[in-house]
Formats: sequence, structure tokens, C-alpha cells
Amino acid sequence: MKSLILLLALLPLPLLAQTPNQPPTTTETTSNIMLFRAKLPGGTYEVAVRSIVAVTSHEYLVDGIARVTEVNIDTTGSLLARFYYLEPVQPNSPLGLGQATIDKAQEILKQAAEKTGQDVWKKVVKNYPTTTHARTVEYRLVEKADLNKIYEAAEEAFRLQRNRSITIGG
Repeated sequence: MKSLILLLALLPLPLLAQTPNQPPTTTETTSNIMLFRAKLPGGTYEVAVRSIVAVTSHEYLVDGIARVTEVNIDTTGSLLARFYYLEPVQPNSPLGLGQATIDKAQEILKQAAEKTGQDVWKKVVKNYPTTTHARTVEYRLVEKADLNKIYEAAEEAFRLQRNRSITIGG
């Protein structure tokens, strides 16, 4: 019995105080990594500035009924960030699209919105497998001005190799 008491007396005090149900202690560390961070209603995108290899902005038409303005951030990793703004092509477009085509497209989108309870003009829209992009994260913007702000912030972070953070809608 004396040897057991002696053994317990030699053990470090914290070891005796621990119980199996105690969570391990953790310590916070700070990072000096320069980041580009975009906080949006659809989520948060964060990337090390040193990993950005390109920031692009361009426009294109989808099936002649919608104009997409897109900003892409390409990195040395395997994930592409895509931010975009979608708007219907206007009837007085020089593309020669008739009002009936635009009305039909908007009616189809309206019907889809009613079925899902969501306004598809405000959500990321994918048509599997046609528009499913592996390793692509997409954010849809409600305002074109917000998309331009994201481009300017990302381009500045990339060009100047500086921390840059932007918050949209909140």
C-alpha cells in the first residue's frame, strides 16, 4: 500500500487531475498569409493571394436569351472560383432576338421558380451534366455593380500582392 501511495505522489499533478471526458486543450495561432476574401450571401470564398495566377472578367450569351457577366479567379490549386451576374437579353438587342423568344424564356424560368419556390434569376443555375463543372465553386450576384467590385478587389489583391477583403450584401 505504501508503494502505491509513493507511486501516486511521484506522478505529475496534471496527470492526476485529468479525467477521460475532458477535451484536449487547443491554442489559437495567427497567420501572416495574405488573403483575398469575399463574403457573399451564397457563402465565403477565401484564397491565399500568392496562389492567384489570373483574374478575368468577360461576358457571353447563353442560348441567345441570357447575358452572363463572369469573373473568374484561377489559382495554382485545383479549384476555380466563378462569380457571375445573369440578365435576360433585352428585346431591342442588336442580336435580332424577338420579344416572343425572350417572353418564352422568362415564362419557363417563372414556372421553374414556382415549382421550386425559388427565384432562379437570383440563384446559381446548373443543368446537370451540361453545366456541372468539377472543382468549380460558383457565386451568383444580384447586382452587376457588386460583380464589378469583386473583380476590382481580386485584381488589386493579385496585382499588388496584398490582403483584400470584400463583403457583398450583409
